[in-house]
Amino acid sequence: MKKWLLLSAAILLEVTATLSLRGALDRPALYAVVAVGYIASFVALSLVLRAGLALGVAYGIWGASGVALTAVLATLVFGDPLTAVMGLGIAVIIAGVLCVELGAQAAHARQSDTEGAPS
Repeated sequence: MKKWLLLSAAILLEVTATLSLRGALDRPALYAVVAVGYIASFVALSLVLRAGLALGVAYGIWGASGVALTAVLATLVFGDPLTAVMGLGIAVIIAGVLCVELGAQAAHARQSDTEGAPS
């Protein structure tokens, strides 16, 4: 559970930093939020890896969730366009992350089965 909370924090920190990067164009003081947000996001991501989540799974979820959440929030906050094609792209990203997660779970189950088998 801890690793998923840390991963959620890493995602939210990265999205905050990215949205602040856009906002900093008009308010340069937000560059401080950008720097702190990205650094804190990477620290949280490293803690996720230390907690035992596989790199491919952690990075895939972090990156894909960040892209999807940033696109949606940029529409709400900045009025950026969000077209049907972009929505389809977000759906494909989510499907890809699910495939990576399901594949990782299957691999972990196979590894557990082979480690528990008598020699």
